[in-house]
Amino acid sequence: MQKITPCLWYDGQAKEAAEHYIAIFGGDSRILDISYYGEAGPGQAGDVLTVTFSLAGQEYMGLNGGPQFPFTEAISLAVDCADQAEVDRLWAALSEGGEEGQCGWLKDRYGVSWQLVPSELPQLLTDPDPAKAERTMKAMLSMGKLDIQALRDA
Repeated sequence: MQKITPCLWYDGQAKEAAEHYIAIFGGDSRILDISYYGEAGPGQAGDVLTVTFSLAGQEYMGLNGGPQFPFTEAISLAVDCADQAEVDRLWAALSEGGEEGQCGWLKDRYGVSWQLVPSELPQLLTDPDPAKAERTMKAMLSMGKLDIQALRDA
């Protein structure tokens, strides 16, 4: 077990969300454990309490805690994307039923915020030529889904 596991608070959709993410990320992604509410509650006995799952080797816990604490952009999951095809695939899958944002950010159908970050973006944003880095930043700020070639060309 990893030392620190992010816990995502859902309003009854933790298992559904975990299955959705596993279908998107595939590979080293799977449900590791499911626990259920007992008679003591506070949820309905037999309903899913937590789902521990792995996405690309990173463990997460989904907690069905109720509607008290919805997701906000104050926390997001950043995904290192190798190329434009990966950005495009993940953008389409994660934003379906959700909300597209700016600068490579989106919210999925459960309200979780994601950042789809091309691997080369940090290098482009810290180019030794400050004018080039500034043009890259301006280009990025004008985008929803990031276009790697447009960022390179900036």
